[in-house]
Amino acid sequence: MNFLLAINISEILTSVGNWLVTEGLKIVIAIVVFLIYCGIVKAICRRINKRLKQKNADETLRKISIPWLKRILIFLGFVCVLTYLGIETSSIAAAIASVGLTIGLALQGSLSNFAGGVIIIVMRPYKIDDFIDCNGQSGTVEEIKLFYTYIRTSDNKLVVIPNGTAANSVITNYNVKPTRRNDISFSISYDCDFEKAKALIKECMDKNQLILQDPAPLINIKEHADNAIVILARYYTKSDDFWTAHWYMMEAVKKSFDENGITIPYPQIDVHIKNDSAAEQPANKEKLD
Repeated sequence: MNFLLAINISEILTSVGNWLVTEGLKIVIAIVVFLIYCGIVKAICRRINKRLKQKNADETLRKISIPWLKRILIFLGFVCVLTYLGIETSSIAAAIASVGLTIGLALQGSLSNFAGGVIIIVMRPYKIDDFIDCNGQSGTVEEIKLFYTYIRTSDNKLVVIPNGTAANSVITNYNVKPTRRNDISFSISYDCDFEKAKALIKECMDKNQLILQDPAPLINIKEHADNAIVILARYYTKSDDFWTAHWYMMEAVKKSFDENGITIPYPQIDVHIKNDSAAEQPANKEKLD
């Protein structure tokens, strides 16, 4: 009995030894090679990312393409390892395809967002750091992913917009053009000298270097309103300086008007009261008599 047990143990050890020398060594080699391959892929992706940064490549494409390139290369390496180990990859591909079809039917909205993300990446209606207005939301684009776009509003809130919605919405991009026009209306009283008011507005524009002189600023009467003369001030700035120049003009013109006696009227209504009591008294007297 002990002899048979010793033979069985010996056969098991021999089989394990043969497996370790053949299949086991093959698995160890596959794991080591795959780990080295993953390290090489990561190093290559880091180098490509660094090179794209140095060449000032589009940040949106860089942040999206590099991670996906790394994932695809690692997946291809994994498939090659399975092939080396003798595992049939056709059945795995068929399983992945069937699972993908099932997930696709369940996530039709997500696929719409994915398609929208591809359209945004290829067509590039906006990119990272652009200030946009999309689907009623305004803010600076912080990140663009395949399914969602993340924008930061002016009051520091994060808004997540599905790419399917973004790709099918009207998008206003305020950073595509290097310059941006601003139209500001100032109201003055009819009793004030509008030529003097125009000169004061022009003086405020000339003092601010953020306001461009080409194209030349325009200052004209826009409207004869019910209670005021409305003067339009139109000028161009660089896109990044738009709001800085806007706030400057609002404060500088108000101070200049106050210092020079140009009044900004309040809405007012003249009410005339007709008193007919004196005319009615004689008629009432006659009736009493």
